[in-house]
Formats: sequence, C-alpha cells, structure tokens
Amino acid sequence: MKIDSSATRIISPVISRSHAGLWWGLVGIMAFSFTVPFTRIALGGLSPLFIGSGRAVVAAVLAATALALTKQRLPRGIQWARLAVVAGGVVIGFPLLTSFALTTAPASHGAVVIALLPAATAVMAVIRGKERPAVSFWVMAVVGAVVAITFASLQGGGFAQPTTSDLLLFGAVVAAAIGYAEGGLLARELGAWQTVSWALVLASPLMIGLTIVAAVQQPPAGSQTEWAAFAYLAVVSMFLGFFAWYRGLAIGPMTQVSQVQLVQPVLTILWAFLLLHEDLSWATILGGLAVILCAGIAVRVRAASSNALR
Repeated sequence: MKIDSSATRIISPVISRSHAGLWWGLVGIMAFSFTVPFTRIALGGLSPLFIGSGRAVVAAVLAATALALTKQRLPRGIQWARLAVVAGGVVIGFPLLTSFALTTAPASHGAVVIALLPAATAVMAVIRGKERPAVSFWVMAVVGAVVAITFASLQGGGFAQPTTSDLLLFGAVVAAAIGYAEGGLLARELGAWQTVSWALVLASPLMIGLTIVAAVQQPPAGSQTEWAAFAYLAVVSMFLGFFAWYRGLAIGPMTQVSQVQLVQPVLTILWAFLLLHEDLSWATILGGLAVILCAGIAVRVRAASSNALR
C-alpha cells in the first residue's frame, strides 16, 4: 500500500537514531518558555478570557490560511475525534486555565506547574502511545520533577497554601499533557504543523464565541507592549511553537523528548527576571543547572534503553 503523505514518510520512525526529535522538541520548548511571562504582561490591559480565546482565534486564521494554501487533505474518521482531544488540551484547556490562573499567580510561581509537564507527558505517552521506558527512566523523570518543583517553588513562593490559581494551573498541566501525547501520535499521520492547524480550526467556532463575549464584557484596551505580548502568544505559543514541538514528539520516543520540558521552568523564570523583574538568586541559578542535568540524564537513559531494544 502506498502512503501519499510526505509528512508521514519523513517522521514515521517512532525511535530515531539521531537526536532530531530532541532538537525539534527543544526549539518548541524555547518558544513555549515565553508563554507565562508574556501572559502576565498581556493581562495588564486584556482580560484572561480574551487572552485565552483570542490568541486561538488569531492562530486559527493563520492555520486555515496555511491549510488552504498548501491544499492539505481533510482528516478522516476517527482522526477528527483525536483532533478534538488535542484541541481540548492545547487550544482550549491550557490557554484558558493558565490565563485565569496568572491573574493572581506570578510568572515564577506558574513555572512550578510547568515543571510537572515532563512527567505528566511521559505518563500520557505510556498510556496512549504504548511506550515502555525502563525503570531507570522513571526514576530520573521523578527526580527531575521533584528537583524542578523544588527549584521553582523556592523561587515562586511555593505551595504553602494551595489556592484557586494552583488548581487551575494543575488542570492546565493535565490538559497540556493529554494534548501533547495525542498530538504527537497524530502528527505521525497528519504531519506536525497540520495537526495543530486542524485542531485550531476545529476549536475556532467556540473560541470565536468566547472572544466576542470577552470583548463585550471587558473591551480590550492594552498598551503596545501588552498587544505585542498577545501577538506572541497567538502566533508563536499557539501556532508556530507547535510546529517544532509536535515534530519532535512524532519523531520520538515521546517519553524521551518530553523530558526536554524540564528546561522550560528554568527558562521561564529567567524570562520572568529579565522581563518582569522578578527575583533571581544564586540558588535559582544552581537549581536551574540541577534541573537541566536531570533532563540530560533522563534523555540519555531513555536513549540507552531504546538502543538496547534494537
């Protein structure tokens, strides 16, 4: 049987002998690391509902244009249901939950939740993708999550008393992990950018409605800086960043590539220091290095176990 999709031919291997998946994943994480600080900036003049839904509307316009210009074939059958899962996780769930959470939580505190994403994505990859990493990988994934959470908690004030924003951020992690895992699998069939594009188009009717409601309730009146932050969230965080991230997950293995996310809280807190002038200490720098070290060890352990299976 001949497979017509060039995207499938390029990224079909689940386990690559090269580091292509990791590098694509890292590019995606670099793009996503600005999401929390820029959301905080945009909230200065825009409502959380407008930010969470409006960014998806802008991205959906770009996605529909790209799909039309390249004449992509429509998804088929069950692929639509799987795209709904992706849309529910990364187009609707994560943006809206984080936007509302960050109205009260500082960017560095939001990085605490981002630190949970690698472990959560790895769990979803095992459940959905039937990957079976070695026990040593899980040990390092848990160690990395603990180090990342401790590091970010010390910087952001910790979870001394869980608040509503904490619950919203935890929900955002679960939503993103599900969307990442399903999107990574679907990208092997539809292509990386095609997957996020179809998910955006599928969710667009709901997000357009929410954007209108948000604009009526609180007319957007942001500064140039706040609109620039919103533009980044719409074009990069909601659209272009997924090109690289889903490509990396599709190349896989997802449990290995997901650990690149451990670098994200480090970068997020760095951008929070530079852009929002939140505190940055030597303890933070050393903690960040420890997080990166854990990510590197987890990736090497997963790669070694993958090679042993060949």
